Amino acid sequence: MRHFTSVYDIPDLKKAVEMAREIKKNPYGYQHLGKNKTMVLIFFDSSLRTRLSTQKAAMNLGMNTMVLNVSQDGWSLETELGVVMDGDKPEHLREAIPVIGTYCDVIGVRAFARFESKEDDYREKILQQFIDFAGVPVVSMEAATRHPLQSFADLITIEEFKTKPKPKVVLTWAPHPKALPQAVPNSFVEWMRQTDYELVVTHPEGYELAPEFMGDLKVEYDQNKAFEGADFIYAKNWSAYGEYGKILSKDMNWTVTMEKMKLTNNARFMHCLPVRRNMIVTDEVLDSDRSIVVQEAENRVYSAQTVLKMILEKLV
Repeated sequence: MRHFTSVYDIPDLKKAVEMAREIKKNPYGYQHLGKNKTMVLIFFDSSLRTRLSTQKAAMNLGMNTMVLNVSQDGWSLETELGVVMDGDKPEHLREAIPVIGTYCDVIGVRAFARFESKEDDYREKILQQFIDFAGVPVVSMEAATRHPLQSFADLITIEEFKTKPKPKVVLTWAPHPKALPQAVPNSFVEWMRQTDYELVVTHPEGYELAPEFMGDLKVEYDQNKAFEGADFIYAKNWSAYGEYGKILSKDMNWTVTMEKMKLTNNARFMHCLPVRRNMIVTDEVLDSDRSIVVQEAENRVYSAQTVLKMILEKLV
């Protein structure tokens, strides 16, 4: 594996999950792979779990790590090609990226959707420039359309907690005060479709995800019906894809409550975090013993470490 941007970069998903669970039992067993190698983590957007978990994963593998918060630590970077740079951005990604590439062996990039252009976001304008110009492997730490390290951790978590071979997994939209990208739900659907789980997606009308991610999966617009018999409830807000970046609803009837969880098969509750309490999910659900959001977040270390191990094995 050269770069990691989606589930399709994983050669064998079942083996990758097994590898992650092995690494979790022995996180320092592959430090020889990262000795004298460096990873640069570049953040165009804020981060807590992604920064700490990916940095920890690299360190577990014996790597040196450097973190660059673009908005705080360096020059403002121009991302558009062909522009006259007479504004407030003194440096272009076209030069910055290959320079960064000379300082490291792997680059991690986090760059959210900007909601200025659906076309630009869905062609991954920033992430793709890193892949094109860095000269070293690139790992997506969340891009405009996908969050693959999160989805890999989600899969690891479901495998750990499932009580039957083919659990029913429900992705439910929930209200939020801000317009959020589709990256997490896109990626979650993409990864879950590579399993033999029963996957159900539920959301209000108007919040349909891009066809390239949904494929032939049908939406259940009745949240209560979707929850019936579910083994895992994954809650997440996203803004509209059709009316791109728009908030069409803040309907609090979609908040995950204990009453709704009672419709399930004693389901586990999941969320990628950070989560808006009593908007996405009630305190009662989030603080219950059915919530596995902390365990899910912990697995971010092992999803990242598994990806980095596969990349480093190709560099040795």
